[in-house]
Amino acid sequence: MQRVNYPKPEDWEKLLERPTQSVDDIEGIVDSIFTEVKTEGDPILRKYTKQFDGAELDAFLVSEEEINQAEQYVSAELKEAIAIAKSNIEKFHSAQKTSKVKVETMPGVVCWQEKRPIQKVGLYIPGGTAPLFSTILMLAVPAQIAGCKEVILCTPPNEKGEVNSAILYTAKLCRISKIFKVGGIQAIASMTFGTQSIPKVYKIFGPGNQYVTVAKQLATKYGVAIDMPAGPSELLVVADDTANPAFVASDLLSQAEHGVDSQVILVSTSETLINAVEKEVAAQIKVLPRAEIAEKSINNSKLILVEDDKTAIDLINEYGPEHYIVCVSNEEYYLENIENAGSVFIGNYTPESAGDYASGTNHTLPTNGYAKQYSGVNLDSFMKSMTFQKITKEGIQGIGKAVEIMAEAEGLQAHKNAMTLRLNSKE
Repeated sequence: MQRVNYPKPEDWEKLLERPTQSVDDIEGIVDSIFTEVKTEGDPILRKYTKQFDGAELDAFLVSEEEINQAEQYVSAELKEAIAIAKSNIEKFHSAQKTSKVKVETMPGVVCWQEKRPIQKVGLYIPGGTAPLFSTILMLAVPAQIAGCKEVILCTPPNEKGEVNSAILYTAKLCRISKIFKVGGIQAIASMTFGTQSIPKVYKIFGPGNQYVTVAKQLATKYGVAIDMPAGPSELLVVADDTANPAFVASDLLSQAEHGVDSQVILVSTSETLINAVEKEVAAQIKVLPRAEIAEKSINNSKLILVEDDKTAIDLINEYGPEHYIVCVSNEEYYLENIENAGSVFIGNYTPESAGDYASGTNHTLPTNGYAKQYSGVNLDSFMKSMTFQKITKEGIQGIGKAVEIMAEAEGLQAHKNAMTLRLNSKE
């Protein structure tokens, strides 16, 4: 990890750059595949599934038989763990339900807001070296609580054209029956336009690599909403001498093993703590099965020594981390002053991996600095707020003159007339 001592604020922007390609580097490839999928549909999906995943497929829809068979390949121990996680996620997201908001803004003028589920949503679940079946829980559970009518799932197959058993088992547990063997850019394109096999959706959810992230952003140009631009994973830990160096190192490595373009950062006012964490990272990384990936990610990562708490929190807010771990004696200061973070983990015994899997919070979070303006996935992500209003004859008399004056001032005579006719009505 790169060590940086007391960086100046004018150097923070460069210091905190993510190790990702720009949209310009990727958009040409994404746009080309989108155009092909929009024009030809399934044949193009077969072409790219063979090219990128090594699988030749006749059909993309996972059969009911495949879904049922997957259950026998998932251990009882894993099933129990998934059940615990699902229960906690259901509890936390069910608690996010809100009731109708109704207000009489003036006599005879009643306004209210109600929420409705998004009818058709698509979930993208990464496969490959780390099949993220946990992401199904994070997306399908709130989709079901919200009441979405159609939920489809796309995930890449292996070279044999198979989908990971844990993914299929978890999808079935979450009552998803439409699972398609397609990944990457082509999966996002298929849910954007619809193909002969895969239906078009109204909103796309789920993390992915840089190509998937840009594909999701491109989908918005075609009228499809997305949860957020969620790209390569990242973590920032702020820690002092009260933190356990081994714990901190394990948290850094837990994110570093996600992918070679992941990034982890330690910010501290203690050089002693930084030294201890650096040694722990070097020791722990040696025994990781994904050490090669973690090492490349660690090369993109930073150990930053700062002068004081104020400097630390200013730097953290400038970065806007996806995951933010706080292990300091002055805990309240860092919690009260954090403005930009996807999800916050507090204390020595709250590893980020708890939120990734089973505590109940959602792990689909804004990356690449988007925590400055985006929320992580929550129940409202699967819903729309609709406003209603009803005005009585009494209400028209109270509000009418103001509407007439404002409409005339804007030069919109028809707007004024719509009110004047009602004000003068003898009915």
